[in-house]
Amino acid sequence: MALIQSQNTSDEPFLPSLDETEKGSRKKLGCFFVSLSKWVLKVTMWVVFIAWIALFFLIPSDYGTNLYDDLVTATSGNLFGETGVALLLYGGPLFIIAFLAVPYLIISDEEQVHEHKAPRFRLWTFPVLVDGPFGVVSAAELIGILLFVVFVLWAVSAYAVTNFEMLPTYGDLTLNQKRVQMLQMSAYCFAFIALSCLAFLFLPITRGSILLRLVNIPFEHATKYHIWLGNLIMFLLTLHGLGYMTVWIIRGILLSSIVEWKSDGGANFAGVICYGFGLVIWISALGPVRRRYFDIFYYTHHLYIFFVIFLALHVGDTYFSKAAGGIFLFLLDRFLRFWQSRRTVKITSATCFPCGSVKLVFSKPKNLRYNALSFIFLKVGEVSWLQWHPFSVSSSPLDGKYHISILLKCVGDWTSKLRGKLSNCSVNQSELDLHANLTASIEGPYGHESPYYLKYSKLILVAGGSGISPFLAILSDILNRIKYEKPCFTRNVLLVWAVRNSGEVSLLSTVDMESICPSYSDKLTIEIEIYATRESEPLLEEGKAERGVLRCGGSVGWIQGGQGGAMSLLCGTGSKVWCGVYVIISSIGFVVIWGLLEKYYMVPLDVSYWWYRGILFLGSMVAAVVMVGGGVVALWHIWERKWVEAAEEDGERLDNETVTRGSQESVGVGSGIKIRYGRRPDFGEIFEENGISDGSDVGVIVCGPSNLQSSVARECRSRNLRRSCSSSSSQPVFHFHSHSFCF
Repeated sequence: MALIQSQNTSDEPFLPSLDETEKGSRKKLGCFFVSLSKWVLKVTMWVVFIAWIALFFLIPSDYGTNLYDDLVTATSGNLFGETGVALLLYGGPLFIIAFLAVPYLIISDEEQVHEHKAPRFRLWTFPVLVDGPFGVVSAAELIGILLFVVFVLWAVSAYAVTNFEMLPTYGDLTLNQKRVQMLQMSAYCFAFIALSCLAFLFLPITRGSILLRLVNIPFEHATKYHIWLGNLIMFLLTLHGLGYMTVWIIRGILLSSIVEWKSDGGANFAGVICYGFGLVIWISALGPVRRRYFDIFYYTHHLYIFFVIFLALHVGDTYFSKAAGGIFLFLLDRFLRFWQSRRTVKITSATCFPCGSVKLVFSKPKNLRYNALSFIFLKVGEVSWLQWHPFSVSSSPLDGKYHISILLKCVGDWTSKLRGKLSNCSVNQSELDLHANLTASIEGPYGHESPYYLKYSKLILVAGGSGISPFLAILSDILNRIKYEKPCFTRNVLLVWAVRNSGEVSLLSTVDMESICPSYSDKLTIEIEIYATRESEPLLEEGKAERGVLRCGGSVGWIQGGQGGAMSLLCGTGSKVWCGVYVIISSIGFVVIWGLLEKYYMVPLDVSYWWYRGILFLGSMVAAVVMVGGGVVALWHIWERKWVEAAEEDGERLDNETVTRGSQESVGVGSGIKIRYGRRPDFGEIFEENGISDGSDVGVIVCGPSNLQSSVARECRSRNLRRSCSSSSSQPVFHFHSHSFCF
């Protein structure tokens, strides 16, 4: 017996090692299959995307036109006919990429952070243009702009040649008649090119789009693509309208042509109305008007609903289907945002700072993911029932599982009214009475799919005014990751903050570094340089910042039992699985509804009116979103309620979580913090002093006005070009990132 025991004892160390070896092999095999699956999906999506872009260049050519005609002829007896061909060619690739993006994002490891050991230039982070009408433009964005310019020029020239060759088919025309006919055909081609661009217009503003998550481009950054495309489309539509107007004036049929509502072609009057709505949107969206009269811009932009409706009436189902893919994905996102925004969200605390800023903390469910560069859209009913405003989050996901916070700077009517409702309260009011009347609604969070800032060993964060908010979240996230030993390659952080006066320093109180990670200085170097541009000398005794944090009624406003609950999970970033199911099932439902409508209504009754078929096609899209998509949203909501109830039964409550950083005293201007008065940041000097001699990548993130972005981008470009011309590889590569809204 003793011998057997000794043998078992001697065998014990070997058995676990075999199990561990087997587990390690299985893990490696699993990682291999995951990597292989991601590679296959990625390559497939790239192939589909390149083929889709090539299609736009191919169609204007004779070969492309003949190919399209052959496809239409081959499917002439098909249920969907030419409309199905157009939808398949122009919208099909979008749906395929969206479908493949679902498993790709699900199997991707969001927490995995890759360090780029070898410094290299990247197209998305290398600024090429830093001034001009486009603002800061990266190399990748410049390539995209050039592609659109080349496409428009190529399409115009190709259609012009085709139109010239078609002139003899119109009979014996005089020279003037030929010119008028060429003008009419050219005007028609401008509309066709505009429709091709319209296929992309709604993609950048689909906030929770699975496509934006796939390419890791946040909505606030993609908004400028929407602006560029909108200007291009309205320019082309203006040429289209002016061309037809000129032709009608020459032929003396202007008034009769404007009010004409053809059934076997484009309904002219619907087109005039459509252009009228587009023109109002375009004028109100121009920079000077948008910045000075934001409310007008905001409300007139909702006229896009009528623009789309009358576009469908004007061009019919076949032409409308060319742009239907992007519009349908936008409708899906808009419908989901509508349901998320219906929930009243609980404001768990509110803090008013001496500088006029306000910190709000909201309740959120545990499994609602976001990162430090995310943002939300906020509506407070007591301030305005219609206005939604975007705000960057100021908290890290690791700060707490059940809350998310933002910082608001009172620079407009809306934020000033909100602060007034929080601060104009008597000291004797109870906490419940103080905030019980505030009803908040939230859309989001949106933003980057992965925290890219963690892959840089050196970070330079440049903020202007209220642009400090996302960087406070980044600092908190890095400190928490070091504390909990989560993936993070950042070891040096320089924060450059330009403010009007030093009173805004009190916002640093929202991140208590010593409290988050007492030993952070052993692994992380943080330097903060503050530039008070409107002050020539310190207003307080050197070494002392504003100490007390002004609170509502003299204290942080804690809401106990206030209105609302946690944020809703019904958003594009709420659940990859549910979001994928929502997109896939709704898209299939749209095709089914359109097919049933064709088979049992339009074909038996021989419905051939362009305008009628166009509105039925748009109605099928809306019906698919509301009926099919609404069913998925209902199931998603049931799953969300059950999950929240299960979490509550486990005793995991927001009330158990400590959210006290807003009540901390302001950070003193001491070690690692410098305040410079009466001057603006000299980025040439800053970059020179904080350069790295080992030639590693440096992440530069800017959040502030456009002139600040241009200054930093210009310095990054200058130093990167200098490095490329130098034989030395010890110079760092500066990667420019912007985190600012383009509104």
